[in-house]
Amino acid sequence: MISILLLGSCATKKDILYYQDIDLNSKNQVQYFSNTVQVNDILYIKVISIVPESAVPFNIQLGNNGNVSTASLKLQGYLVLEDGTISFPILGTIKVKGLSVIKIQDLITKLIQDKGYLKEPTVTVRVINSKVTILGEVGAPGTYSFEEQTISLNQALGYAGGLSIFGVRKNVLIIREVDGIRTYTNLDFTKTDWFNGAYFYVKPNDVIIVNPNGPRILTAGYITSLGGILGIFSFGLSLYLLLKK
Repeated sequence: MISILLLGSCATKKDILYYQDIDLNSKNQVQYFSNTVQVNDILYIKVISIVPESAVPFNIQLGNNGNVSTASLKLQGYLVLEDGTISFPILGTIKVKGLSVIKIQDLITKLIQDKGYLKEPTVTVRVINSKVTILGEVGAPGTYSFEEQTISLNQALGYAGGLSIFGVRKNVLIIREVDGIRTYTNLDFTKTDWFNGAYFYVKPNDVIIVNPNGPRILTAGYITSLGGILGIFSFGLSLYLLLKK
């Protein structure tokens, strides 16, 4: 019985080490994936013109010193509505859902030029409320915001302190919503075969769940350690021997 308990509480290197099949001599072409804008995203849009004053009607009016926090920008930014549109000054309603920020920049630039409002404007678009939720056996579970337009899954888990020694590396669950469709995918963090796939990079609002392994589940009951189990077993055996006498 003691041997079974000891074996059940052990974890091998194959259960703990990351990316065990990695080839240190290999060189792979990095494939970048552009995230597309979804409903409830908040966009920061800035328009610049050769004559700065002519671009003022297209821009959010910042404070006198120009120093505005990200929280303030979120309140003043352009929320993507349920129909996938934003309401932009002068141009009116613009359909942005499903477009990358680069395509939105090109679209707004073209609309401004075609209507003759500005000559050769420069348009910058950013998603400013991107976040990822990481739950389970990681150093610091929670929801993390990121300002980069693209981060890798490894970076996201790094924000949360990485997988704990009790996390199941062979079955990390990714819950993703794109265009109103929710998908579920399991990734094996002991392998690298998913590095060139669609899940290497995080999409905003992804949920990452790291489930506990056997030893962690074993300690989640009323008896919270192997020492406690052995103590009870020893007490029972001693009591049995005393009563037998």
